[in-house]
Formats: sequence, C-alpha cells, structure tokens
Amino acid sequence: MSGFLGSRPIRQMPACVALVLALTSLPIASLAAERTGIALPRPLTDTDFLHDGRPPEALVDLGRDLFFDPILSGNRNISCGTCHDPSFGTSDGLALGIGEGGDGAGPQRRTAEPVTGRVPRNAPALWNVGARAQRAMFHDGRLEAFEGERLHFRIPSGAPLPEGLDSLLAAQAFFPVTSSIEMAGQRGENEVADALVTAGFTAAWDVIARRVASVEGYAEKFPKSFQEIGTPDQIAYRHIAEALAAFQTSAFRSDTSPFDKALRGGDPGHLSQEAQAGAAIFYGKARCASCHSGPLLTDQDFHAIAVPQIGPGKGHGGADGYWKATGLMAFLEDEGRYRVTGDAADLFAFRTPSLRNVAVTGPWGHSGAFDSLERMVRHHLDAISSLASYRPEETTLPPLDAVMDQLGEDTPTGYSALDHETQAAFENRDGWVQASPSLRGRIAAASTLEPVSLTDAEVGQILSFLETLTDPAAIKRAAQIPDEVPSGLPPQPTPKPAN
Repeated sequence: MSGFLGSRPIRQMPACVALVLALTSLPIASLAAERTGIALPRPLTDTDFLHDGRPPEALVDLGRDLFFDPILSGNRNISCGTCHDPSFGTSDGLALGIGEGGDGAGPQRRTAEPVTGRVPRNAPALWNVGARAQRAMFHDGRLEAFEGERLHFRIPSGAPLPEGLDSLLAAQAFFPVTSSIEMAGQRGENEVADALVTAGFTAAWDVIARRVASVEGYAEKFPKSFQEIGTPDQIAYRHIAEALAAFQTSAFRSDTSPFDKALRGGDPGHLSQEAQAGAAIFYGKARCASCHSGPLLTDQDFHAIAVPQIGPGKGHGGADGYWKATGLMAFLEDEGRYRVTGDAADLFAFRTPSLRNVAVTGPWGHSGAFDSLERMVRHHLDAISSLASYRPEETTLPPLDAVMDQLGEDTPTGYSALDHETQAAFENRDGWVQASPSLRGRIAAASTLEPVSLTDAEVGQILSFLETLTDPAAIKRAAQIPDEVPSGLPPQPTPKPAN
C-alpha cells in the first residue's frame, strides 16, 4: 500500500485504523527489524539466477554428464565432481584435496600415481554459484566479470576467452581443466597437458572439445542445446562451458533453508529462540553481516582475516628458507588477492565465502585450516591470537604416498618420483609458513579483522543460526551423480548406491 485506501488519505481516518494501515504498509522485513532488531536481507528469486533460474532441461542434462565425466581431464581420471562432490557439500571434505593422480572420493581420496602435491587451496563450495550477483571466482578473485556494453573479464594468466560468453560461471569452467595439479596432468602424460606446454590454453581447450565431440553420445546431445551445432566438429569448448554453467545453476541452487523461509516471510520469528538470538548477534554486535551480507551472505569482496596457511599455498613471496633447508625449489606463501591486483592493501586478502549450507561445507578457510565450524567462528573473535596458537596438525591432510618433483625442461616428462628421504623433506612444507615467525607475522600484520568479545553461549547461538542456513535439500544431492556418462568412463565420484 502507498498510504491511501482508494483515493482517501490515511490521515483522515480514525487514529487506530490509520495506525494499523500504516504498519501494514511498511515492508514486512522492516516490521520484523523493529520487533526483533534483526534486519534481514531480501529473499532470493528466480531472476537472481542465470537463465532466470530455469536453464533449458536439455542443456542441464548435458552439463550434468560433463560435470561428472572424467573425459574433461587430461588423463581421463578426474571430473569436476571429484573436488565438488554433492555428497560433501559440493566440496570434497578435505582441507587441501588431491587432484590429478588421486583415487577415491572425499576424505578417503589418496594418491594413485605420483603427484606434484595437493591442490594448494581448499575446494570452494558451489551453492548458488549460478547467481547473477557473483562477480569473482576463485579464492583470490583472479577471474572477474565486469558489466558494460558486453560482459568482459579479468582473466587468469591473460588466457584469451572466446567471444560471446554470457556468464562468469561459464568463463570459470575454462580454467580447472588447464591446471596441471587439478585436471590437466603433466607434460608427457597426455595430449591436453602437452598442448598447454607447446601451444597454450586455446590449443588445450580445442583438444578437450575434439575429444568430447568424438563421443557418439555427446555428438547427439550438443545439437539439442545449441542451434549453431549441426555436426560434431562444430562443438567448441565454449559450448562445454555453457552446459557446465547451466547444470551448476540448476543443481546447486539452494534457497529452501529455514533462513530462506524467514527471508520470504520477512520475519525470523519461526526460528528457534537460540537461532534468533544468534541471528541478532550475527547482524548486530558480532558484525558478521558487514562482510557476510545480502541473501547470498557475502559482500563479494576480499578481506585479510589472518586465516592460517597450511600446505605450500600458491608459491608466492620471496622467502627462500624452505628452498635452502630442503634443496627443493619452492616459495611457500599465499599472498591471496595481492597477486591479482598488486595493491599492498590486498596482501593475504581472500574472497568472502557465501555462508549458504556452511555447516556442511567444511573444512573452512581458504586453506581448509579449520576442521570445525566452531573453530572457524572463534577465529573471527581474535584472529591474531588464533593465528599465533594454531597448529597445522590439528587439521587432517590426506597423505601423499607418492610425490614427484620438477626436473629439467629437456626431460621427457619434466617430473620424477622423489625418494623416501626427499619426500620427507617435501612434506615439511605443510607446516612451514605457520612455523616461521616472520612468515606468520606477515599474515598477522595484514589482518583487518577487529576483535569481538562473545561469551561461549553467544558463540553457540551464532552456530545455531548458521545451522538454519542449511537447506534440507542440499544434503540429498548425491543423486545428481549419474550412473553412467556418454564417454563410457566411470563417473567421478562413484555414484552412491540407492537407499
């Protein structure tokens, strides 16, 4: 209502009637905020998502097959779904996962062949990754979308993307397949990895597209989703990326949690008293919503909050202590957003994650440093003290049974398995940064997170509120994994048996 009943102003009515109508004319969320002190964001709607929340069924079906098909990986042994497993909250249940060369799913994943290391950052969950509000991908935001006359991107390593991509999510699908540690494999192992080394990104994407197009089942499916495709040779990696984006938009949409019910009603009153108290703290004195804002519970920005580093990170920085101590050529820092922008204010800053289904998406932090949600929450209360007292052994990393290290450029594969003694030195990298006062001090000095004083009871209340962000449908997504895929390869991860 706008303050009028027909053409008669409210102020001319009896005072009691005017008051009732005035109150009901306010947004419901405003009334709830007046009563509870909690200002909730607006609810998510179809228009918040790519394809207005309804991607074409044939495109989603195609994307589903591709998402779980190892055919996209260089050695045909890992899929997108291996590290983004619906059974583990669309992550992999590991602090730092094992990508190419691994075997098994989730926390049971182990090395099947020698690997160059673990994936350097925690696999992010994919809930609502198809939301139009998404403006950056990866923990450091190195892939970004900018609106203008057409959508354009800041792109990792300057890799050229084809014209006509209509979403950030489709653009993101171009890059995991070109990562040697994630999906591509090493030089000398397969044609994708070789194309990357000898001819670059575009050549590797073309190799994958030709591989997919050679499969009869895919050759039949692509024309059903893309009018411009008449023959298999017209299938390009762009089409693969758009199908993957459509599937993820549909499969990993999550907006039916108790929190969403509160958003749609504009009132958290139906939540438990404990959760309501937690929401009041979250949106109030704990200042959580200063970063975890809006219906996606992220400001889409980057912040340095002194999360401990485990593992080698992305190999940034210039400290050569590990190199000198072990003889293994590596730098062991992860400077985060700074390596994208070059702005010192972005040192050790990482993208604010969405908190959707946060209770089922651990371990937490860009490095997977915290294996319980409570520990992650408590880190925010005093990040510097938490960093100082953190011990890497508190988080379980999957063992690396066989490791290989880089050799000279003139060798056939460029890598060779480490002997037992050298591998022991290699594994020192897991806690190297945290054990170094100077390296740990750099992370602490960059932190912008102000301490917050909360009682144990208040921490418990925040955790109760965070539990309301779990969509009941989100924990039943294992059925998304198909029993078979067109390539004939075993889907990854292995489909779960029906109950």
